[in-house]
Formats: sequence, structure tokens, C-alpha cells
Amino acid sequence: MNRIEEHLSKLKAQGRKAFIPYIMAGYPDVKTTEKVFSMLQDVGADVVELGVPFTDPLADGPVIQEAASVALKNGLTLKRVLSLLKSLRRSYSLPVVLMTYYNPVYKYGLSRFFRDASKAGVDGLIVPDLPPDEADELIEYSRKYRMATIFLAAPTSTDDRIRLVTERSTGFVYYVSITGITGSKIQITREMEKMIKKIKSYTEVPVCVGFGVKKPQEAKRIAEIADGVIVGSSIVKQMTGDLRKLRKYLRELRKAI
Repeated sequence: MNRIEEHLSKLKAQGRKAFIPYIMAGYPDVKTTEKVFSMLQDVGADVVELGVPFTDPLADGPVIQEAASVALKNGLTLKRVLSLLKSLRRSYSLPVVLMTYYNPVYKYGLSRFFRDASKAGVDGLIVPDLPPDEADELIEYSRKYRMATIFLAAPTSTDDRIRLVTERSTGFVYYVSITGITGSKIQITREMEKMIKKIKSYTEVPVCVGFGVKKPQEAKRIAEIADGVIVGSSIVKQMTGDLRKLRKYLRELRKAI
């Protein structure tokens, strides 16, 4: 087990659900990233999803696209993101999932990337543009370095795709709640509940839900049918404002979940 698996296993034993916030590394600047990361540990986040800025995001909505653009202008390369996390690791033990697209990892070189990511304290990876049936090499390195590989299932996923996603996912399965981009409006329906139950029937790995969760009451409802709740765009949107308001919002999400 790695840090993500250990922590989520403890939550399950306690009958609790995971709060998984997303932030973009280097947005609006490195100092703010460090402050918000500290805040996430203080309010009781269970896992942090740390975004790597990329020029051509596949799944990200306008809020995270803009955050990535700003972070890139601030010089946040994949190497600098790993350096930032390594620095944060001196003070914080929160499990961290790196959310990156495959091109930066490929250009970095898989062997070098996994060596450096392991040293920096990365616990898991989400690579949304790398489907599980094309991820053999990434999975091989991830197992070697004890990192979780988190793949995505969606409302349109077939039974065969769900089977493949659950077989290749460790840490948790990321259920994309809508057929859209991050930041879209979520609709918590009977169909969503049935889909989450179907995914859980294939695996003992926790199923966590993201895309579109904004309000604490939405997070509460998701937590009733899934193992964890992922919140991204609405957090990123508030990182340029009064951080005291962001702290209050994060506490409300934590309490709801």
C-alpha cells in the first residue's frame, strides 16, 4: 500500500468519506499555492490533487485553463512542480496525486520522471489523456515506485471499459460525473447513483466523484453515494481572492463530506 491507499483504507474502516481538493501548482503564484496547500491540511483534506499546467488541456474548463495559463507564465514546468512539492513535503504529509497530461511526462522521460516524482513525494497519478489500455509502461513504473494509477470512468463508459478502468486503477477510481469539462454544472441523478454502484461492483478500490461539484450540499449528496468527493474549479476560482473566505468554504466542504 502507498500513502493514498493506506489513508483511504482507514477512512473506509471509520465509515468516513474522502475530501479531495484540486489546486493548480503555481496559480496565481507559488507563494499562494504554498499557503493554500497548508490550508488544505489544516481543514482536513484527505488527498490533494495537484495540477501540472499544460498548454493543451483535454478535460479542463475555463477556470482551470486560465489557471494553467497563468502558472505557465509564472514558469511552472513539470520539473518546477516537482521541486515545489519536494519543498512542501518538508512540512506536510498529505497524500498527493499529480494531475498531468502525458506529453510533459513523455518529454521528461518516464524513468527520470518517476525517479524525481518519487523523491518529491508524489503518491499517485491522474493522466486524463492516457487511456488505461495504452498505459502499460506508465503502470509498470508506477508499481515499481509504489504510486497509485488513477483512471477515469464516465457516464458513457461501457461495461468492458469499466472493467478495464477498475482493473488498472489503484488508490481510487475517478468517476467523471458529467460528459463535459471541469467546472460544468453537476446533476446528481438516479442514473449517476446506478453508475457508481456498477463501478463499485467491479472493484474494492474506492470510487471518488469529480467534475462540477461546487456547493457543500452537492458534496454532501455525492458523499452519500461515493467514497470521496473531488472539488476543483470552485476552489481554484477563489485562490485569487480573500484566502479567509476560501478557508471558510473549504471547511464547509469538509463538514458536508
